[in-house]
Amino acid sequence: MRHGWWNRVGRRCLGLLAPLLALGAGAMAEEAYPARPIQLIVPYPPGGNTDLMARALQQSLSRALGQSIVVVNRGGASGTIGDAEIARARPDGYTIGLSPNTPLTAQTHLVPLSYSLDSFRFLCLVYDNPQVLVLGRDAPFHDIAGMVAFGRTRPEALVYGSPGQGSTQHILIARLLRLAGVDALHAPFTGAGPMAQAALGGQIMAFVESPSIPVSTGLPVGGTFSRERLPALPEVPTVTETGYPIIGSSAGGLVAPAGLPDAIAAVLQRGCAEAVASEGFRTAAGRLNAVPSYAEGAEFRARFAAESDSNRQVLRDLGMARD
Repeated sequence: MRHGWWNRVGRRCLGLLAPLLALGAGAMAEEAYPARPIQLIVPYPPGGNTDLMARALQQSLSRALGQSIVVVNRGGASGTIGDAEIARARPDGYTIGLSPNTPLTAQTHLVPLSYSLDSFRFLCLVYDNPQVLVLGRDAPFHDIAGMVAFGRTRPEALVYGSPGQGSTQHILIARLLRLAGVDALHAPFTGAGPMAQAALGGQIMAFVESPSIPVSTGLPVGGTFSRERLPALPEVPTVTETGYPIIGSSAGGLVAPAGLPDAIAAVLQRGCAEAVASEGFRTAAGRLNAVPSYAEGAEFRARFAAESDSNRQVLRDLGMARD
């Protein structure tokens, strides 16, 4: 009888303790994040601006989070293949992405996609790079005036590249050529890496990208889409100085699938803030003429939402928008 009474009491106590133990286990699991390596998807091939920025951030972010960061390139379709993979990943914090603005603020107005801005949890802005006009190694001109003159005298002989139809870079050079009254042939690529190789090989004469690309390839720069001349390129005029008032940048940051728990998002945001502020990342970014720029999730999302609205109108003006 005594043993039966103790057994009943023991079972009742265990029943009362089980929910508390479960809560404690959940809290421990939550505190343990990240407990294994984190996959960082880059929606472009190796060698491009987004890839270079991801690898510049990789070590500092790994140190801040206390866990390995594994960069995985998923290039193609102007970044939409990689961003679609991020959006449909399990929202557990072990698959995140470093996405630039193009796949999120421009491509959604060009083709039907499986994702939208609401498909992502915006964690933090990482960089904001002014764009530059990069010239091919064997291009028959050396600046914007020369490119415009060539395009006007040789209709459609001017061949330019971009990392995809409707990308930020395509929009900028298309606006420039339209303002200059120049017809040119557009050659889309999967990303900046393959495009730069084409410029080195003479297949294209010009393209727009971040300053990290001419730095890493040695290709000449014909103009900058910044408000003022860049300190690293003081001899290069802005596009506005040459008579075409166009300003543009490529910004990017960490995103995760929508539904990411707040506690995990907070860990990633703290780690991101520490990584962007680190001397290691800023030194690596400086070598690429890139501009580290931190903004928290809500501000990051608001910026991309405003840019999406602006791009919709620009693409309509260029006759490219589907909506």
